[in-house]
Amino acid sequence: MSSAALIWCPFADEAGAEAASNCLLDEGLVACANIFPAIRSLYNWRGERGEAHECGVLFKTSDVLLERAVERLEAVHPYDTPAIVGWRADCTGKATADWLDSLSGGVA
Repeated sequence: MSSAALIWCPFADEAGAEAASNCLLDEGLVACANIFPAIRSLYNWRGERGEAHECGVLFKTSDVLLERAVERLEAVHPYDTPAIVGWRADCTGKATADWLDSLSGGVA
């Protein structure tokens, strides 16, 4: 049995977030994409301070698909250098674990 994994990634707008989410859902790399329509980002990038209004997505996947999902997200993301962070969950409810396990066919 595999375990749960999560991926966090910001987008410029909901359309970009939805397009990337649909791609990963269609390809079976994630089971769910929670889109947060309005986030305010403050950041340092290439020596400059910046601020942006973005849209965030929390993707739910299995740990065995985590690397593939991150690679694919990086390929389809509209930013040249998207901020993508993925991690394996320490604890998952049984129903959620079973749901995410079905993504990878139970391959651990």
